[in-house]
Amino acid sequence: MSDHFAEHCFQYFPGDHMWSHGLMVGSEMQTWGAAALGEVDQIGRRLKGREGDNDAWFTEWRAMAERMQESADAHASAGRELTAGTYYLHAATYYFVADRYCKLGDAKIDTYRRCARCFSEGVKRRWKNIERVEVPYEGKSLPAYFVKSPCASGRAPTAVMFDGLDSAKEINTLFAGVEIANRGIHCIVIDGPGQGESLRLRNIYTRHDYEVAGTCAYDFVTSRPDVDPSRVAVGGLSMGGYYAPRIAAFEKRYAACVAWGAHFDYYGVWLKRRKVLESGGTRLSAPGFQLPWVLGVADMDAAMEKLKRFTLEGVAQNITCALLVVHGERDSIVPVEMAHRLHDTASSRIKTLKIFTAEEGGSEHCQGDNRQIGANYVADWLAANL
Repeated sequence: MSDHFAEHCFQYFPGDHMWSHGLMVGSEMQTWGAAALGEVDQIGRRLKGREGDNDAWFTEWRAMAERMQESADAHASAGRELTAGTYYLHAATYYFVADRYCKLGDAKIDTYRRCARCFSEGVKRRWKNIERVEVPYEGKSLPAYFVKSPCASGRAPTAVMFDGLDSAKEINTLFAGVEIANRGIHCIVIDGPGQGESLRLRNIYTRHDYEVAGTCAYDFVTSRPDVDPSRVAVGGLSMGGYYAPRIAAFEKRYAACVAWGAHFDYYGVWLKRRKVLESGGTRLSAPGFQLPWVLGVADMDAAMEKLKRFTLEGVAQNITCALLVVHGERDSIVPVEMAHRLHDTASSRIKTLKIFTAEEGGSEHCQGDNRQIGANYVADWLAANL
């Protein structure tokens, strides 16, 4: 793991990477009208000096989310729909951030339900081009949001985006979906197996052969009359930087692939992360319970055994579609070498490796220190290559 986080990236809680990372997840959503720095700072001030107390983290973020939801409900009752929508989106973000480090149990599930409800109410009022959909999957379905491009006509190109280990469609729909849609490309953001609502409310766990979910997503979007089947891309953020390349290697109907925070060997990354966990370090994005939960196993030993199949070794060379690998120069979660390895191994004729530097910004994991710059680059690349 990198030791450069404090040297190049804003830390609200100096010395606590996980909490600083989590606070940035919330604050960066201000760009898309789903947070405010003043509100985030209020929460942060109440948490100063309590670093590492995840119960306190949950309490303060949830309290702010409840305030926002109460204001949203009041404005909605008074007929002020746009204002209500703003408050609902703020509430959704703060519920999501509260959920991040909350231990497994009823409180965690209830908090996510509130996040999902508030997000739905918010986009209904503020982003009318965003539609809730269900993607058929092995007799069940995967929940998603389809972001219809406001500047597309006829059958248009489309991006299929999956989340990471600890993210959800309620966050990624705005910073990824909206920016991509603004370039004339429809975008569907899916809680795939082991992600968001699919994990929390449907007990659908992740799998190494993510091409199964990727094929379901392709079949779903291309059944729509507004999607061009020959111009569909697949992408993923963070752990999705393993999922998307895996999908592209086996589901050849995708025309392009985006690995946003590349993972060539997810098992190898977690060998190092486990040492951080066991030493009490904070250079992680999620608590120790997250990985076993996502994998649907009882403990970390079982998780590590199952994770051995989560590698692109022997797989990445089968990627032949246009490929974008995006990474941060000083990513403190995933070594930048993973991005180089994926890019160099893929057989794509068209492939781009973009490493954001500390000087230009976006050098942290998935550009968590400057989400807009990463989203713009990904969206522009898709517009040029679909």
